[in-house]
Amino acid sequence: MNLDCAGAVALVHDLVERVGKVSAVEIAVCPPNVYLDAVASVVKGTVVGLGAQNMYHEKVGAFTGETSADMLVDVGCQYVILGHSERRRILGEANEAVCRKVHAAVAAGLIPIVCVGETLQEREAGKTFDIVREQVYGSLAGLKTEQAKTLVIAYEPVWAIGTGVNATPEQAEEVHADLRNALEARLGAVLAAELRIQYGGSVKPSNAKELLAKENIDGALVGGASLKANDFVPIIQAAV
Repeated sequence: MNLDCAGAVALVHDLVERVGKVSAVEIAVCPPNVYLDAVASVVKGTVVGLGAQNMYHEKVGAFTGETSADMLVDVGCQYVILGHSERRRILGEANEAVCRKVHAAVAAGLIPIVCVGETLQEREAGKTFDIVREQVYGSLAGLKTEQAKTLVIAYEPVWAIGTGVNATPEQAEEVHADLRNALEARLGAVLAAELRIQYGGSVKPSNAKELLAKENIDGALVGGASLKANDFVPIIQAAV
C-alpha cells in the first residue's frame, strides 16, 4: 500500500525505459488495484507484465469491495499474488481461502504467485519445513498437474519481510530445496523441476545476485526495493 497514482506510473515508466528490452528474465509489477488500469497503459506492449496483489475467489456477485479474477484479466493482468504473509497474518486468510483463489485464478488464465513462509517463532521452534509444506499442500489442494503448469511459489519468511533482515542464501536455499521436494510429491518430478520458486524477504541489490545464484531459487518477489527503480533495476540485472 505505497505511492499514489502519479508515483506508481512514474516508477513504472522509469522501469520500462531501463529494462523494457530485457528478455532473459520475466519481469512484472503488482501495484495496488486502484492503479492497475493506469499502470497497464504504461506496460502495454513491453516485456514488463502486470499483476495484482490479491483477488476474490468468486466470479461475480454481492461481494462489496472485492475484485474477481475476470476483472483482473479485463484490466490487463497476467499475474496475481495470493496468500501473501501479510494477508495470512493480518487479515486471517487460511490455506483453504488461498486454495479457492488459486483455483479461480487458474480458471481465469492468471498466473498465481502463491506465497508461503514461517514466522520467527515457528523457525525458532524448528517448524519451518512443516509450516511451509502445510501451506503449500493446503493452498494447492485439488489442483491437477495440468492446472499447475504456470504456478509460481514464493517463499517469504515472515521474519524477513520489511525488517531489513533477510535469510542467508544458504537458509533460503535449504527451504527452497525442501519446497521443490514437496512439489515433487504433490505434482510429480517433471513439473516440480520446472516450476519457479521465488524468494521474497528483504531482497536488495546487495544480496540479489548471491540469492539468485542458488540452484533452487528461480527469482525474487521484491517488496520495498521495488518502490525505487534504482534499487529494483539492479535486482533484475542480477537475474540476467
